[in-house]
Amino acid sequence: MMAGPDMPCSPDSRNISPSSTVLNLSDTDLGAEDEEKICAVCGDRATGYHFHAMTCEGCKGFFRRTVLKGTQFTCPFARSCTITKAKRRQCQACRYQKCLAVGMKKDMIMSEEALCARRELRRQKQHGEPNPPAQQTEKGSLTADQQELIEILSEAYKKNVDSSFSQFTYYQPSVRLHIQSPKSQGVASSSPSQEPTDGGLEEVLPDVFSVLPWLADLSTFMIQQVIQFAKGIPFFRALPVEDQISLLKGSTLQICAIQFNMTFDLENNVWVCGPHCYSVKQGTRAGFQQTHLELVQKFHVSLRKLNLHDTEYILLQALLLFSPDDVTVTQREAVDQIQERIALTLKSYIDHCHPLPEGSTSTAN
Repeated sequence: MMAGPDMPCSPDSRNISPSSTVLNLSDTDLGAEDEEKICAVCGDRATGYHFHAMTCEGCKGFFRRTVLKGTQFTCPFARSCTITKAKRRQCQACRYQKCLAVGMKKDMIMSEEALCARRELRRQKQHGEPNPPAQQTEKGSLTADQQELIEILSEAYKKNVDSSFSQFTYYQPSVRLHIQSPKSQGVASSSPSQEPTDGGLEEVLPDVFSVLPWLADLSTFMIQQVIQFAKGIPFFRALPVEDQISLLKGSTLQICAIQFNMTFDLENNVWVCGPHCYSVKQGTRAGFQQTHLELVQKFHVSLRKLNLHDTEYILLQALLLFSPDDVTVTQREAVDQIQERIALTLKSYIDHCHPLPEGSTSTAN
């Protein structure tokens, strides 16, 4: 979008299309393994990530029914039963304790009313109906589960994302087109912005093509960071590889936009990438449409004015990652559960850190 500084060129970035980094994702890119996923509770073949643990359909259903019904089990053998695929029905008490021991979360189970509401919301989206106003929820501090989620996402983000772009070194050289000044030929310049150099013999104009390889490098750098961030999230890695690829394809560019906003300097209206700053003016001089760049800048100004915390940026990017509405995933229920968990955590964090003035109410449209 903006002209890059004079720095060493990435050897093959001129042949890289930024979008191809996402579109050509494969099992190898995500470190896929051929090993079959195993249920952490009974050892049966796991179908995905359910209630914060990798389980089979049988243990998922058992845990859900037990929690919703509030059933109390008693073990006749001092709670020492071994839970396997063949014996998992013999002692429900030990099976339930094993579910809790492997990390299954009771607070991730949606009530029947919540499930009905989600199905209705999905139906409305499919038919293009407007969403009803969200009901007010009582504000409070973050739960232990929400704090744990923030820690997991923050650790994955900080380990894999260079939000200051200090590690971005694959810059393209900023090629400049030197032409003879019209004034040196006795012809008046048609553009007041084109001024001759001190020597009066030539002027320097930005070459629109010089910025494109740099932009490809920047885009590739950001996309690779998004992929690494996703791979650092345990419950993303627990999903089938085909679902991981679908989610990344459907969200990476949106995540990059949010990530890039973290570099925007609101006071000077520039993007600060390490030691370098880039502005809309540089982009227009390089040949990009000013109208488009101004819309991009307007978005970044509006988002930056919200004064989001780093935690809110991270939660927002994670929420985009687990948004399966426009992509096909095999574990939709698991992804929906993760998405809702992140959304509720973000809402609680906002309520906790940015409380409204007393007497004010918040509504969602």
